[in-house]
Amino acid sequence: MQKNSVIAWSLVVALGGFLFGFDTAVISGAEKSIQQYWALNVFEHGLTVSIALIGTVIGSLVGSVPSDKYGRKNTLYMVAALYLLSAIGTAYATDWYVFLLFRLMGGFGVGMSSVTAPIYISEISPANLRGRLVALFQFNVVLGILIAYLSNYLIGQEGENSWRWMLGVQAFPSLIYLALIRLVPESPRWLVLHKGRDAEALKVLKRINPLNSEQELIAIKQSHRVLAEFEKPDSLLTKKYKTPITLAVLFAVFNQVSGINAIIYYSPRIFEMAGLGAHTSLLSTVGIGLVNFTFTLIAIGFIDKVGRRTLMLIGSVGLILSLGLVSRTFFMNDFSGFAITFYLMIYIAFFAFSQGAVIWVFISEIFPNEVRAKGQTLGSFTHWIMAAAITFCFPYLSEIAGGGNTFLFFSVMMMLQLLFVWKLMPETKGKSLEQIESNMMMH
Repeated sequence: MQKNSVIAWSLVVALGGFLFGFDTAVISGAEKSIQQYWALNVFEHGLTVSIALIGTVIGSLVGSVPSDKYGRKNTLYMVAALYLLSAIGTAYATDWYVFLLFRLMGGFGVGMSSVTAPIYISEISPANLRGRLVALFQFNVVLGILIAYLSNYLIGQEGENSWRWMLGVQAFPSLIYLALIRLVPESPRWLVLHKGRDAEALKVLKRINPLNSEQELIAIKQSHRVLAEFEKPDSLLTKKYKTPITLAVLFAVFNQVSGINAIIYYSPRIFEMAGLGAHTSLLSTVGIGLVNFTFTLIAIGFIDKVGRRTLMLIGSVGLILSLGLVSRTFFMNDFSGFAITFYLMIYIAFFAFSQGAVIWVFISEIFPNEVRAKGQTLGSFTHWIMAAAITFCFPYLSEIAGGGNTFLFFSVMMMLQLLFVWKLMPETKGKSLEQIESNMMMH
């Protein structure tokens, strides 16, 4: 097996996750300055923060179209271009509507990236490495979030226009990503199933695993024939796929009702609600990003050893307890010291170790080859529509219901997640995509 080639290709594609994370988190440091710059009311402010998520929803919904039609690699070129245009456009915008347009474009990039990058990595990875390699995407997401928080903290010292630099620095990694994509080959499974280019696919498979490349090509073509015998291969929403559809949708919903995006987007505001000063709040977000990064790295080391399901069981228990402690802090008005910061860091640690590391791996594995892009689109779309809803509603909910009730709701949702993992979630570690496909067909 040419392990180094696969790892190198995965690292390049996973850089899309870095830009995904950076673009998602960078607005947290700029949102207050932007609100003052354009004198935005509550609705306009909520729209400004969540507009990228609206773009992400749209990008994730249409992400399978270019991915299936033009290939995984060409779609990643589009993603890199969208990130680059968004960074430059938001940095220079003097009109609020123009700013919204460029943030929307960045959201398109995030949505398309969340569909295409995990698919690509899962399709080139050997079964025994797939969890770790797809999790590199999430590792880069949290690295992007950490660097965005750190960048915001450093640039935030530079005066009233610092928000432009916060958003504009993303242009540099976007250019690097655009240049590096040309070094990766096209997905062999896409070449076989969507273009019938078996010879090209075999060349890539030989670079991945010279000893079993021909057998793998036969297995891919066989899965195509088995699927064709059942029904039209391009149709996802059929009874045959009810098991992977149910798993993907529920997994994505639970990911967001944990409250993760509310915390990523509004962490400085949450810390200020808890009585910390503005400067200390920005610094605390760097701590959140560092914990997120560290525990995602730890999870990557375990995901192919103990499995996806075990990580989710451990994480669900930790999320229930940590969110309960945050809720209690708000109910008791116990804001002395840094208790809430500590509890949120525990929360982030358990999230990164479970949901954060597992989601894109699990959803990219459970759909059959021919509908994988559509399945990933469904999971990604569900994830982002929930993220947009929670991010848009969080300031209103926390003001009306209070921090205690809001975080109690998140804790109760994680109790339901624990039941879902315990009763419904299968283990996929160590199985080829074709083996997982066969197991899913039997349910």
